[in-house]
Amino acid sequence: MTLHGDADRLRIEVLLQEQSEPILKRWIDLASVTVGGHADRALLAGRLREIYPALCRSLEKDGDVSDLRGLLAELSRGQAREGVNPSDTATVVFSLKEAVYEIIEAADGATLRGYIWFSKFVDDLGLYTFETYVSAREKIIVDQAEQLLDLSTPVVKLWEGILAVPLVGTLDSARTQVVMEKLLEGLVETGAEHAVIDITGVPAVDTEVAQHLLKTVMAARLMGAECVISGIRPQIAQTIVALGIEFGDIVTKSSLADALAHTLRRSGVQITRTAGTRVVVGTERA
Repeated sequence: MTLHGDADRLRIEVLLQEQSEPILKRWIDLASVTVGGHADRALLAGRLREIYPALCRSLEKDGDVSDLRGLLAELSRGQAREGVNPSDTATVVFSLKEAVYEIIEAADGATLRGYIWFSKFVDDLGLYTFETYVSAREKIIVDQAEQLLDLSTPVVKLWEGILAVPLVGTLDSARTQVVMEKLLEGLVETGAEHAVIDITGVPAVDTEVAQHLLKTVMAARLMGAECVISGIRPQIAQTIVALGIEFGDIVTKSSLADALAHTLRRSGVQITRTAGTRVVVGTERA
């Protein structure tokens, strides 16, 4: 920057220091209007009161902007968690220009030239908050997707030695890996010898989905567990036949109840139906 430019910049630095309270108060007011009811005013004011002195320090000769960028990144992540959109988050920073301009509106030309430089500096900061916001929002979405994935692939104990994995939604490579891992972990923890993979909630079965299921069954077999696939509805059965998909010697059942009855018999549990609809379950004696 030229000597003339340094002098203009120095005027802005002095102005920001001397008029810190009115500028900061006006900035908080403008920023609160920008985000509306999406953010807590007291929380936003606290963040801006931390950012302002860091901004002033960064404007000093050879000033370090790392603290300022760190606080702006924290602001962006906080706004993302609170549901404020990235445009409003950047506008929170941009509103500082209006707060400063109101102070120097009647100032001399040199101060106004310094304001032009300051305006460009704040623009860069606003763009930085936008980029940070997008990154933070993407991380939140990824974390939520992983949490939903865990919730959508529970491993439940149906009976002593029998586990079930009820699947809901579409199966892809990433989800199949999670299903396989959770099922194998459940087999190790419980010592179960039977597992039921229920696909009643899977909307469609194509070649790719079938391959994913077969991989999961084979992985469970390597752990010494027999797998049964249940939830084969008529439409899915027709699709499997039309595609020429073969499950080999893997047992398939139309419902989870049928699969449970099969695994109970394989476990040595006798199921007898008495008069009416009562079912009596007993274990075989050695």
